[in-house]
Amino acid sequence: MSPKLKLLVYAVLLVCCVPFVFPTWWMATTSLKPVNEIFAFPPTLWPSDATFEAYRQVFALQPFGQQYLNSFYIAVLVTLGTLVVSSLAGYAFARIPFRGSGVVFVLVLAGLLVPNEVTIIPLYRMFDGLGLVNTHWPLILIPVLGAPSVLATFIMRQFFITLPRELEEAGRVDGLGRFGLFWQVSLPLAKPAIGAVSIFTFLHSWNLFLEPIVFLSSKDKFTIPQALTQYVDAYGGALWNVQLAAATLSALPVLIVFVLAQRQFVEGLAQTGLKG
Repeated sequence: MSPKLKLLVYAVLLVCCVPFVFPTWWMATTSLKPVNEIFAFPPTLWPSDATFEAYRQVFALQPFGQQYLNSFYIAVLVTLGTLVVSSLAGYAFARIPFRGSGVVFVLVLAGLLVPNEVTIIPLYRMFDGLGLVNTHWPLILIPVLGAPSVLATFIMRQFFITLPRELEEAGRVDGLGRFGLFWQVSLPLAKPAIGAVSIFTFLHSWNLFLEPIVFLSSKDKFTIPQALTQYVDAYGGALWNVQLAAATLSALPVLIVFVLAQRQFVEGLAQTGLKG
Protein backbone atom coordinates (compact mmCIF):
# COMPACT_ATOMS: atom_id res chain seq x y z
CA MET A 1 0.00 0.00 0.00
CA SER A 2 1.39 3.36 -1.01
CA PRO A 3 1.94 6.07 1.64
CA LYS A 4 -0.78 8.28 0.10
CA LEU A 5 -3.32 5.46 0.10
CA LYS A 6 -2.40 4.52 3.65
CA LEU A 7 -2.83 8.14 4.73
CA LEU A 8 -6.25 8.23 3.04
CA VAL A 9 -7.32 5.04 4.81
CA TYR A 10 -6.23 6.45 8.17
CA ALA A 11 -8.13 9.68 7.47
CA VAL A 12 -11.33 7.78 6.63
CA LEU A 13 -10.99 5.63 9.75
CA LEU A 14 -10.42 8.72 11.85
CA VAL A 15 -13.61 10.31 10.53
CA CYS A 16 -15.56 7.10 11.06
CA CYS A 17 -14.48 6.84 14.71
CA VAL A 18 -15.71 10.36 15.58
CA PRO A 19 -19.36 9.29 16.26
CA PHE A 20 -18.06 6.68 18.70
CA VAL A 21 -15.39 8.75 20.45
CA PHE A 22 -17.22 12.10 20.64
CA PRO A 23 -19.90 11.06 23.21
CA THR A 24 -17.17 9.85 25.57
CA TRP A 25 -15.20 13.06 25.05
CA TRP A 26 -18.33 15.15 25.66
CA MET A 27 -19.16 13.23 28.85
CA ALA A 28 -15.66 13.61 30.30
CA THR A 29 -15.19 17.30 29.42
CA THR A 30 -18.71 18.32 30.44
CA SER A 31 -18.17 16.78 33.88
CA LEU A 32 -15.46 19.46 34.36
CA LYS A 33 -17.76 22.36 33.45
CA PRO A 34 -19.80 24.53 35.84
CA VAL A 35 -23.54 24.00 35.52
CA ASN A 36 -24.12 27.30 33.71
CA GLU A 37 -21.59 26.35 31.02
CA ILE A 38 -23.13 22.95 30.27
CA PHE A 39 -26.11 24.49 28.45
CA ALA A 40 -24.22 27.42 26.96
CA PHE A 41 -24.75 28.17 23.27
CA PRO A 42 -22.74 27.69 21.23
CA PRO A 43 -21.45 24.66 23.15
CA THR A 44 -17.76 24.40 23.96
CA LEU A 45 -15.60 21.33 23.42
CA TRP A 46 -13.43 22.16 26.43
CA PRO A 47 -14.43 23.89 29.68
CA SER A 48 -13.35 27.50 29.91
CA ASP A 49 -13.05 27.20 33.68
CA ALA A 50 -12.41 23.53 34.49
CA THR A 51 -13.37 22.42 37.98
CA PHE A 52 -13.40 19.09 39.82
CA GLU A 53 -16.23 20.16 42.13
CA ALA A 54 -18.63 17.68 40.46
CA TYR A 55 -16.28 14.81 41.28
CA ARG A 56 -16.18 15.89 44.92
CA GLN A 57 -19.96 15.93 45.03
CA VAL A 58 -20.11 12.43 43.52
CA PHE A 59 -18.62 11.06 46.74
CA ALA A 60 -20.22 13.62 49.07
CA LEU A 61 -23.86 13.04 48.07
CA GLN A 62 -23.81 9.25 48.49
CA PRO A 63 -21.36 6.40 49.28
CA PHE A 64 -20.10 6.15 45.70
CA GLY A 65 -16.85 4.44 46.70
CA GLN A 66 -18.77 1.59 48.36
CA GLN A 67 -21.13 1.37 45.39
CA TYR A 68 -18.16 1.23 43.04
CA LEU A 69 -16.68 -1.61 45.08
CA ASN A 70 -20.05 -3.40 45.06
CA SER A 71 -20.20 -3.37 41.27
CA PHE A 72 -16.60 -4.52 40.96
CA TYR A 73 -16.71 -7.49 43.30
CA ILE A 74 -20.12 -8.61 42.00
CA ALA A 75 -18.82 -8.47 38.41
CA VAL A 76 -15.73 -10.50 39.39
CA LEU A 77 -17.79 -13.17 41.18
CA VAL A 78 -20.30 -13.37 38.33
CA THR A 79 -17.47 -13.73 35.81
CA LEU A 80 -15.77 -16.51 37.80
CA GLY A 81 -19.06 -18.32 38.40
CA THR A 82 -20.08 -18.07 34.76
CA LEU A 83 -16.70 -19.42 33.65
CA VAL A 84 -17.05 -22.45 35.92
CA VAL A 85 -20.62 -23.24 34.85
CA SER A 86 -20.19 -22.53 31.14
CA SER A 87 -16.88 -24.35 30.73
CA LEU A 88 -18.17 -27.51 32.40
CA ALA A 89 -21.53 -27.40 30.62
CA GLY A 90 -19.98 -26.52 27.27
CA TYR A 91 -17.49 -29.37 27.54
CA ALA A 92 -20.24 -31.81 28.47
CA PHE A 93 -22.37 -30.84 25.48
CA ALA A 94 -19.38 -30.97 23.14
CA ARG A 95 -17.55 -34.10 24.32
CA ILE A 96 -19.80 -36.32 26.44
CA PRO A 97 -22.42 -38.09 24.30
CA PHE A 98 -25.71 -38.87 26.02
CA ARG A 99 -29.23 -39.57 24.84
CA GLY A 100 -31.17 -36.43 24.03
CA SER A 101 -28.15 -34.13 24.28
CA GLY A 102 -29.28 -32.14 21.21
CA VAL A 103 -32.76 -31.61 22.63
CA VAL A 104 -31.40 -30.59 26.01
CA PHE A 105 -29.01 -28.13 24.38
CA VAL A 106 -31.84 -26.56 22.37
CA LEU A 107 -33.89 -26.21 25.56
CA VAL A 108 -30.95 -24.52 27.26
CA LEU A 109 -30.57 -22.09 24.35
CA ALA A 110 -34.29 -21.36 24.52
CA GLY A 111 -33.53 -19.54 27.76
CA LEU A 112 -32.04 -16.74 25.66
CA LEU A 113 -35.49 -16.08 24.18
CA VAL A 114 -37.08 -15.30 27.56
CA PRO A 115 -36.82 -11.57 28.44
CA ASN A 116 -35.63 -10.69 31.94
CA GLU A 117 -38.83 -8.72 32.51
CA VAL A 118 -40.87 -11.94 32.26
CA THR A 119 -39.01 -13.74 35.04
CA ILE A 120 -38.20 -10.86 37.37
CA ILE A 121 -41.42 -11.14 39.44
CA PRO A 122 -41.19 -14.90 40.18
CA LEU A 123 -37.48 -14.46 40.87
CA TYR A 124 -38.25 -11.66 43.33
CA ARG A 125 -40.80 -13.81 45.14
CA MET A 126 -38.35 -16.70 45.30
CA PHE A 127 -35.50 -14.61 46.70
CA ASP A 128 -37.89 -12.83 49.06
CA GLY A 129 -38.96 -16.20 50.42
CA LEU A 130 -35.29 -17.05 50.99
CA GLY A 131 -34.69 -13.74 52.77
CA LEU A 132 -32.17 -12.58 50.15
CA VAL A 133 -33.88 -9.38 49.01
CA ASN A 134 -31.70 -6.28 49.59
CA THR A 135 -28.58 -8.45 49.37
CA HIS A 136 -26.17 -9.00 46.49
CA TRP A 137 -26.97 -12.71 46.13
CA PRO A 138 -29.65 -12.20 43.44
CA LEU A 139 -27.23 -10.09 41.39
CA ILE A 140 -24.70 -12.93 41.52
CA LEU A 141 -26.89 -16.01 41.15
CA ILE A 142 -29.25 -14.78 38.41
CA PRO A 143 -26.50 -14.01 35.84
CA VAL A 144 -24.48 -17.13 36.72
CA LEU A 145 -27.50 -19.41 36.28
CA GLY A 146 -29.37 -17.30 33.71
CA ALA A 147 -29.09 -16.03 30.15
CA PRO A 148 -25.48 -14.75 30.30
CA SER A 149 -24.34 -18.20 31.36
CA VAL A 150 -26.39 -19.79 28.55
CA LEU A 151 -24.62 -17.65 25.95
CA ALA A 152 -21.28 -18.42 27.58
CA THR A 153 -22.08 -22.14 27.47
CA PHE A 154 -22.83 -21.87 23.77
CA ILE A 155 -19.49 -20.15 23.10
CA MET A 156 -17.55 -22.71 25.14
CA ARG A 157 -19.33 -25.62 23.44
CA GLN A 158 -18.57 -24.24 19.99
CA PHE A 159 -14.91 -23.96 20.90
CA PHE A 160 -14.60 -27.44 22.43
CA ILE A 161 -16.21 -28.95 19.32
CA THR A 162 -13.36 -27.57 17.19
CA LEU A 163 -10.65 -29.30 19.24
CA PRO A 164 -9.22 -32.44 17.57
CA ARG A 165 -10.34 -35.63 19.25
CA GLU A 166 -6.80 -36.98 18.87
CA LEU A 167 -5.77 -34.75 21.78
CA GLU A 168 -8.18 -36.50 24.13
CA GLU A 169 -7.22 -39.90 22.79
CA ALA A 170 -3.60 -39.12 23.60
CA GLY A 171 -4.68 -38.07 27.09
CA ARG A 172 -6.54 -41.33 27.60
CA VAL A 173 -3.37 -43.24 26.66
CA ASP A 174 -1.62 -41.31 29.44
CA GLY A 175 -4.28 -42.51 31.89
CA LEU A 176 -6.40 -39.37 32.21
CA GLY A 177 -10.05 -39.70 33.15
CA ARG A 178 -12.90 -37.52 31.92
CA PHE A 179 -12.23 -34.66 34.35
CA GLY A 180 -8.48 -34.92 33.71
CA LEU A 181 -9.09 -34.57 29.98
CA PHE A 182 -11.19 -31.48 30.63
CA TRP A 183 -8.82 -29.88 33.14
CA GLN A 184 -5.44 -30.75 31.63
CA VAL A 185 -6.14 -30.99 27.89
CA SER A 186 -9.24 -29.07 26.76
CA LEU A 187 -9.44 -26.15 29.20
CA PRO A 188 -5.84 -24.90 28.72
CA LEU A 189 -6.51 -24.73 24.96
CA ALA A 190 -9.71 -22.74 25.48
CA LYS A 191 -8.03 -19.46 26.48
CA PRO A 192 -9.50 -17.46 23.55
CA ALA A 193 -13.03 -18.60 24.41
CA ILE A 194 -12.41 -18.00 28.12
CA GLY A 195 -11.20 -14.49 27.30
CA ALA A 196 -14.30 -13.71 25.24
CA VAL A 197 -16.65 -15.09 27.90
CA SER A 198 -14.83 -13.21 30.67
CA ILE A 199 -15.04 -9.87 28.86
CA PHE A 200 -18.71 -9.88 27.90
CA THR A 201 -19.74 -11.38 31.27
CA PHE A 202 -17.86 -8.73 33.24
CA LEU A 203 -19.31 -5.92 31.14
CA HIS A 204 -22.84 -7.35 31.35
CA SER A 205 -22.63 -7.57 35.14
CA TRP A 206 -21.07 -4.11 35.43
CA ASN A 207 -23.93 -2.54 33.42
CA LEU A 208 -26.74 -4.57 35.04
CA PHE A 209 -29.65 -2.26 35.86
CA LEU A 210 -33.01 -4.03 36.14
CA GLU A 211 -32.08 -6.52 38.87
CA PRO A 212 -30.41 -3.94 41.17
CA ILE A 213 -33.41 -1.59 41.14
CA VAL A 214 -35.71 -4.53 41.91
CA PHE A 215 -33.70 -6.29 44.62
CA LEU A 216 -31.77 -3.47 46.34
CA SER A 217 -33.13 -0.66 48.49
CA SER A 218 -30.18 0.44 50.66
CA LYS A 219 -27.78 2.99 49.18
CA ASP A 220 -24.73 1.27 50.63
CA LYS A 221 -25.68 -1.85 48.64
CA PHE A 222 -26.38 -0.06 45.34
CA THR A 223 -24.34 -0.79 42.24
CA ILE A 224 -23.04 1.82 39.79
CA PRO A 225 -25.97 1.89 37.29
CA GLN A 226 -28.46 2.28 40.13
CA ALA A 227 -26.32 4.89 41.87
CA LEU A 228 -26.25 7.07 38.76
CA THR A 229 -30.00 7.61 39.02
CA GLN A 230 -29.71 9.09 42.52
CA TYR A 231 -27.91 12.31 41.64
CA VAL A 232 -30.91 14.63 41.55
CA ASP A 233 -31.80 17.90 43.25
CA ALA A 234 -34.62 18.50 45.73
CA TYR A 235 -37.15 18.77 42.90
CA GLY A 236 -36.09 15.57 41.15
CA GLY A 237 -34.14 17.36 38.45
CA ALA A 238 -30.87 15.91 37.25
CA LEU A 239 -27.56 17.26 38.57
CA TRP A 240 -26.00 17.08 35.14
CA ASN A 241 -22.39 17.79 35.97
CA VAL A 242 -22.45 15.38 38.92
CA GLN A 243 -24.17 12.65 36.90
CA LEU A 244 -21.64 13.04 34.10
CA ALA A 245 -18.75 12.92 36.58
CA ALA A 246 -20.12 9.69 38.07
CA ALA A 247 -20.73 8.28 34.60
CA THR A 248 -17.14 9.09 33.63
CA LEU A 249 -15.82 7.22 36.66
CA SER A 250 -18.13 4.27 35.95
CA ALA A 251 -16.97 4.07 32.32
CA LEU A 252 -13.28 3.77 33.20
CA PRO A 253 -13.29 -0.03 33.83
CA VAL A 254 -15.24 -0.59 30.61
CA LEU A 255 -12.75 1.44 28.58
CA ILE A 256 -9.77 -0.24 30.22
CA VAL A 257 -11.15 -3.72 29.57
CA PHE A 258 -11.96 -2.85 25.97
CA VAL A 259 -8.55 -1.33 25.22
CA LEU A 260 -6.56 -4.13 26.86
CA ALA A 261 -8.62 -7.12 25.75
CA GLN A 262 -10.32 -6.25 22.47
CA ARG A 263 -7.95 -8.50 20.49
CA GLN A 264 -8.61 -11.49 22.77
CA PHE A 265 -12.34 -10.85 22.54
CA VAL A 266 -12.36 -10.80 18.73
CA GLU A 267 -10.06 -13.83 18.56
CA GLY A 268 -12.25 -15.78 20.95
CA LEU A 269 -15.43 -15.10 18.99
CA ALA A 270 -13.69 -15.89 15.69
CA GLN A 271 -12.48 -19.27 16.93
CA THR A 272 -15.91 -20.22 18.25
CA GLY A 273 -17.64 -19.71 14.91
CA LEU A 274 -19.47 -16.48 15.84
CA LYS A 275 -17.61 -14.22 13.44
CA GLY A 276 -19.44 -12.64 10.55
